[in-house]
Amino acid sequence: MNKLNVLLVAVVMVFATGFAKAQKIASVDVNAIFSAMPEAKALDQQLQNLQTAKQAELEKQGKSLQDLMAKYQKEAATQTQAINEQRSQEVQKLQDNLQQVYAAAQKDVAEKREAGLAPLEKKINDAITKVSKAAGYEYVFDASTPALLYKAGIDATPAVRKELGL
Repeated sequence: MNKLNVLLVAVVMVFATGFAKAQKIASVDVNAIFSAMPEAKALDQQLQNLQTAKQAELEKQGKSLQDLMAKYQKEAATQTQAINEQRSQEVQKLQDNLQQVYAAAQKDVAEKREAGLAPLEKKINDAITKVSKAAGYEYVFDASTPALLYKAGIDATPAVRKELGL
């Protein structure tokens, strides 16, 4: 019986230690912090401008392709089969080129986004680390993700915003 009591006390101590550590959990709404950052707003504007420019370029090329196709279709009855086949190949080549330009534009925008987000993410993570160390948090969860099912811990978002000057 004495061994059972010692085992029970040991188990209770393990759980008590776990609950004590649970007091050092905080959550941060990373999306709210990111949305409030002026750098993020500037990045969004740059990406929007880049996307608008790429879209205008694509529309211009698409319009010229449509005009050329309309011209070729209109003249098809008066041309020889060899010329029509040559024109068909030309149109196909232009369509393929337009698809490549579209893919390159999407890739360019994605690369600019990733390059712009990396320093912002680092800045936020550094601020979270600094606030967590200062406050003694052992775990900080991102409250903006669906992985967090229950949020009863301390919300460190205001402290991180303050650290970033937001």
